[in-house]
Amino acid sequence: MQEIETGSFAKPQFVVWPPSRIRIVSWNINRGLELQRIITFLESAKADVVFLQECDVNARRTHHLNIAKEISQKAAMNYVFGREFQELTQGSRASPAFHGQATLSRWPLSGARIIRFRRQSNFWRPHWFFPEVSPFQERLGGRVALVTETNVAGKTVITYNLHLESKGDDALRCAQLSETLDDATRDDRNMPIVLAGDFNLDVSEGAGATALRRAEFRDAFASQHLPTTPHTFMEKGRVIDWIFTRGFASSSEPKVHRSVKASDHFPLSFVLGLS
Repeated sequence: MQEIETGSFAKPQFVVWPPSRIRIVSWNINRGLELQRIITFLESAKADVVFLQECDVNARRTHHLNIAKEISQKAAMNYVFGREFQELTQGSRASPAFHGQATLSRWPLSGARIIRFRRQSNFWRPHWFFPEVSPFQERLGGRVALVTETNVAGKTVITYNLHLESKGDDALRCAQLSETLDDATRDDRNMPIVLAGDFNLDVSEGAGATALRRAEFRDAFASQHLPTTPHTFMEKGRVIDWIFTRGFASSSEPKVHRSVKASDHFPLSFVLGLS
């Protein structure tokens, strides 16, 4: 489950001077069920770096496609995919299916690794009394943060692509977030870092907000937040997808793309300024 997959589809770039701004998108794509709509949006967004959560590989529900690879090829980007779960009801012993996070970039990616959180929910584990059918979503593995380094024409940007637990309570999610923040302490405080993903948690206040503030991460959206999930008959939209930065970097032009109907989450974008 520690396996990392990579692919290189970005066109070679020749630049005299590193760019001072790059556009970043973060999006939980709901397994990639609406693949063509996802690709259409990402092509129009013209992002330099993309964080995707809930990407399928070889799952029946997404036609046995490698979703991250499909998107990267169409968008002409490099990618790194980290396995979060083996989806027991979506593949077979001979041809397993996986699910996880992917980071895409028009620039070279390196140093990819996974933080598999020590604290996990038992919700997804197989149980003898459940049949192996899709509604039960039985899985092996656990939630992760995918860490990569992007080389933007000689400037390094470290990225953390998170998917915190949807089951359990906020204490569990905050514990997983804290593991990520602890990992980030190994880096120079001036190094540009982007931490983004589906937190399944409102970190505008409480323990999550305190931990991020102590770790010197800044909210890329500041006070411009909108719900990142749609309103439904059963539930109001929630602010659970986030982007934070740290180090010698600025953020501008934050946007929640609420008109995009391709997932059960809306994509987020912003512009990262590299000083």
